[in-house]
Amino acid sequence: MSLAAPFRPILRDRTLMLAACLLVLFGAHAATIAPYVSSLAVKVFGLSDRAFSGLLIAASLVAVATSVGFGILADQRANRRVIALATVTALTVGTALMAFAPATPVFVLAHALLLPISGAIFGQIFALARLAASMQPEADRPAVLSTLRALFALPWVIVLPIWSVVFQGATPLTAVYPVCLVLAVLMLALTLRLWPRDGATHWEDVPSGLSFREALSEIAHPQVLIRVLALGTINGAVMLYMVVVGLVFAAIPFRGASDTALYAGIMAGLEVPFMLALPFVIGKIRQTWLIALGTLLYAIHLAGIPLLAETPAVWALTLSGAIGGAIVLTQPMAYLQELMAERPGAGASLMALQKLAGDAFSAACFALGTAIGGYGLAAFLGAALSLIGATLLIALDRRR
Repeated sequence: MSLAAPFRPILRDRTLMLAACLLVLFGAHAATIAPYVSSLAVKVFGLSDRAFSGLLIAASLVAVATSVGFGILADQRANRRVIALATVTALTVGTALMAFAPATPVFVLAHALLLPISGAIFGQIFALARLAASMQPEADRPAVLSTLRALFALPWVIVLPIWSVVFQGATPLTAVYPVCLVLAVLMLALTLRLWPRDGATHWEDVPSGLSFREALSEIAHPQVLIRVLALGTINGAVMLYMVVVGLVFAAIPFRGASDTALYAGIMAGLEVPFMLALPFVIGKIRQTWLIALGTLLYAIHLAGIPLLAETPAVWALTLSGAIGGAIVLTQPMAYLQELMAERPGAGASLMALQKLAGDAFSAACFALGTAIGGYGLAAFLGAALSLIGATLLIALDRRR
C-alpha cells in the first residue's frame, strides 16, 4: 500500500472531497478560537470564573442537545443538506456577531448558543462521509474516517504556531474573530454549492420512519449507552491530558508555559502522520483491540507525565501519546457510527454523547485526584479509568 492510498477514496469522490475541505476549514476555525476562549471571556469581556463556568456548562448542553436532535432529524427526514446549512449558518452568524459587534452580551450569545449549535456540523460531515464512502470499494472504506479525522487535526499543527507569533505583538485577542468569519463564510459557500441535494444522492438515504421518541429510545438502549460510556472514559483521558500537562509543568521551577506549548505541539505534530498511517493497520487488528492498544499507549503517556516531568525522558512520552492519540481520536468515531450503521445521523450524534461523558469523567478524576493527592493522582486516575473502559469494551464485544 502506497502513502497516497488513504487519500485515494477521497480524491476520486466529490462528496468526500467536500467533507475533507469542510473539516480542514472547521479545524482551522476551532484551532483559532478554542485556545483563547477562556482568556477572551475573563480578560477581554469581564466574565467572572463562575460565570464562565456556567457558560461552558450551557454550551456543552446545547452542543449535545443539538447534535443528538439534528442527528435524529437527519435520519427521520433524510434532509441532511438543510441541517448542514442550518449549522454552518449558526457558525457564520455567531462569528460575524463577534467580528462586528464584540461585547459581553454578544460573547455570551455566540459562545453559549450559536457556536455550540454549529458544532453539530462535525457529526453531520462524518455522517455524509459514511454514506458517500458506501459507494467506494469495501476495502477502501476503513481509510476514509481516519484520514478525514487527520485532516481536521492538521490545521491545529499549522494555525497554533502562527497565532502564537501574532500575539507576541500588540494584536488584540479579538483579532481571531474576523479570521474565523472568513473561514465560516467559506464553509457556508461550499455547503451551499456542493453539499448533495436531499433526495438526489448517488447512495440510498431512506428516511428512518421512526418518531423522535423511538429514535431516542434507540440511542438510549443500554447496549448502546454502556459502549458510549466505555468510550467516554477513553475520551476523558484525552480531556484530562489537556488540563494536567500545563499544571504539572507549571509546578516545576525550570519548566512552564513554553514547555507546555512545546509538548502539546510535538504531540499534535506527531498525531497527524500516525492518523494517516492507520489505514495500513485497520482491518488487520480487531477494532476493539485496536482501541484498547491505543488506550494503553495513551494511558502510559498520561500517567507518565507527572512521573517524568522533571526529567528529559518526559519528551519520549509524546511518541506513546501521539500513537495512542491517533487511535483513540479516530477509531471510537468509526466504532460509534458502525454501532448504529442504519442511522448515520444518530450514529454521528453519539460522538457528542461520548464527549459529554468524557468531560464528566475528566472533571471527576481531576476533582477527586487533586482533593486527595494532587495533579499526579488525577492523571493516574484518568489513565486507570480509561483502561477499565477499554477492557469493558472488549468484554462487551465478546458477547455481541
